[in-house]
Amino acid sequence: MVVVRHARQSEIDLLVEIGLKAWEKAIVGIGDVARMRGAAEQAFGNFLAEHWLSVLVVEDDHRVHGWAAREDLDDTISDLWIDPDVQGRGLGAILLAEVERRMAADGFDIAKAKTHAQNLSAVAFFQRAGYQVKWLSTAYSQKLDRDVEFIGLAKPLAREPVDQETASK
Repeated sequence: MVVVRHARQSEIDLLVEIGLKAWEKAIVGIGDVARMRGAAEQAFGNFLAEHWLSVLVVEDDHRVHGWAAREDLDDTISDLWIDPDVQGRGLGAILLAEVERRMAADGFDIAKAKTHAQNLSAVAFFQRAGYQVKWLSTAYSQKLDRDVEFIGLAKPLAREPVDQETASK
């Protein structure tokens, strides 16, 4: 059974491992994976040590396969990583839908995400989920240790209708 839940501090090492595997797949052909791996591992470790409370995980049969974060608990998905061994099984879509549901419940009208522009599978993933490209810019990537073109995506969120009878009580 697939479950989305909050991350646990004891899972940080596992989440770093999943993030690294997905990151390595995403940057193949973009940069020297072996040279950048140490910096990426440190960036994942630092991020997760500081922000694990903002992380949701997706698990299937009690095994964590991916994670997503809203670093500042705002309208922006800062991270979404699915173990490459299980990509294509719908776990990312389930995780994304739950992140979006929580954003809408927090009062946000739009969900935003960014990824490096050459990560075509991530761009396609978000577009399949209804996101549209809104901007393109160049910025320094700590995980890649160089300037990278980033693409910004956004999607209007559907809010659950408020029951007027319940709301007026």
